Amino acid sequence: MRLPLAVLTAEEAKWAALLGESRSWRTNQTREIRHKTLQVAQSRIQTVLKRLSSKDDAASRGELAATLDKLGL
Repeated sequence: MRLPLAVLTAEEAKWAALLGESRSWRTNQTREIRHKTLQVAQSRIQTVLKRLSSKDDAASRGELAATLDKLGL
């Protein structure tokens, strides 16, 4: 689950940098939709990770928290 979260974070950063850069409104609209979709997916993965972490032992929770902090989430 951590790898998909890292991938989504990288993709979101890529699309965030491109928001509003094109002269075409359709391209800008598509970029905004992709950016929002990535944010929603990232939020859903975070929710799953939080639910899983409540069932795991303390060591894995610490590792999970450190990873999420490293990713800036």
